[in-house]
Amino acid sequence: MSSKTTVFLALLLTMIFGGGAYKLLKPHSQKPFVVASDNTKNNTDPVTNSKSDSIRIIATGDFIPHDSINQEAKKSNGGYDYSRMMSNMAPIFAKADVRFCNQATPVGGAQYGISGYPIFNAPFEFTRDMAGLGCNLINIGTNHSNDKGQSVIDAQRGEWDKQPNILAVAGANRNTAEQQKINYFTVKGVKFSFLSYVTYSNTKNMTSYGVNMFNQITAKSQLAEARKNSDIILVSMRWGTEYSSGINAEQASDSQFLADNGADIILGHGPHSLEPVKKLTGQNGRSTYVWYSLGNFLNAQLEVESLFSGLAVIDIGTSTKQISSVSFLPIYMHYEWSASEAAAQTLLARRNHNLYLLENTNDALLVSQQLKTTVAEQKARITKLLNQYIQLPIQSLKTI
Repeated sequence: MSSKTTVFLALLLTMIFGGGAYKLLKPHSQKPFVVASDNTKNNTDPVTNSKSDSIRIIATGDFIPHDSINQEAKKSNGGYDYSRMMSNMAPIFAKADVRFCNQATPVGGAQYGISGYPIFNAPFEFTRDMAGLGCNLINIGTNHSNDKGQSVIDAQRGEWDKQPNILAVAGANRNTAEQQKINYFTVKGVKFSFLSYVTYSNTKNMTSYGVNMFNQITAKSQLAEARKNSDIILVSMRWGTEYSSGINAEQASDSQFLADNGADIILGHGPHSLEPVKKLTGQNGRSTYVWYSLGNFLNAQLEVESLFSGLAVIDIGTSTKQISSVSFLPIYMHYEWSASEAAAQTLLARRNHNLYLLENTNDALLVSQQLKTTVAEQKARITKLLNQYIQLPIQSLKTI
C-alpha cells in the first residue's frame, strides 16, 4: 500500500467516524410521507406539533376515490398507490397532533369490486395511503357507507384496525356494541371524545347498527356520557344540502342541539363545498365551533366550489383544555384534461390529479383543468364565505 493510499484511507476514516461523511449520508430529519408496501404495515408517523402547551387539530373535507382517481392510482404491476396525489399535504399533516380525515365512501377491498360514482368501493390501498399521509382520527360514517352493504362496512373496519397510530375510527360499525361505543383518546394530557352521526343515507336496506344515523335521543345520551368523561368533544356530522354554500334549517337546528348538549367542535361534511363557520353558545355558556361543511379533499368533482376547499386548523391549550384559536388553510384539487374532453364529459380522460395549497396554485393550472376562474377570485370567495359569522384567519404554510 502506498503512502498516498494510506493517507487517503486515514482521512476517509476520520470523515466517517468524525461525522463528515455521516452528515452527508444521514437521512433528512423530517420524516417523509412513507407508504407501506402491499403486504407491510406502515409503522411511521409524521412529526407532530412540538409545542407542549398546545394541541393542534387539522380537519379535512371528503376523501372521494372517483373512477379517474382510481384509474390513475392503479399500478401496472398490480395494486394501487394514491400517495403521490396527496404528497403536497404531508408538511401540513406534520404540523398537527390530531388529523381528522373524512373517508366519504366505503373501502371494502378488491373482493367487492372497485367502483366509483354512484356506488362506491375502493381498494384497501386507499385506507393505507390515508394512514400513510398521517390521518389518525377517521370518520367513515356518510350517506355512502352502505353503498355495498354490511359486509363492506365490516371489511373497512377491519382494514382500519390494521393501520398504525390511529386515535379513533367512528361512523360505521360491525355490531351494536361498536355502534354504542364512545371513542376516547388522550393527547398531551387532554382527553378527547369522538362521535359521528349521519343525517341521510343513499340506501335504505341496512342493518340497525351499520351506520350511525342521527337521532336526538342517542346523541343526547352519548354527549352526556362524553361530557362527563372528556375535556373536548369532537362530533362529525354528515348533513346539509349538496353543492350549497349556505347553512340549511336542519343544519342550524342540529348544530344548536349538539351545542346545547355539550359538543365543543362540530366538523360538518356532505355538501362537497365550503360553508360558513359559526361560534355557538351551548351548554353552561360553553362555546361550540361549527364547521358546517369542510368541502372536499381528494376528489375529482367538476364544480369549481368542490375543487377549492381547505383544512380547518384548531388549537387547544393543554393547561386550559379549551380552544385557543381557529383558522383555515385553503387548498386546491387539480386534474387535467383538454377542452374537447371536458366538453364531451369524458371523465376517465382526467389525469394528473394532485392536491395543492392554494398559495402554491397558479392560474395556468386552472386553465389546464378548464376552469373559468382565477386563484385570486377563489381566495376572495373563500375568505368572504368563511368570515360571514366570525373572524377566521386564513393561513399559509409559513404562518400555520
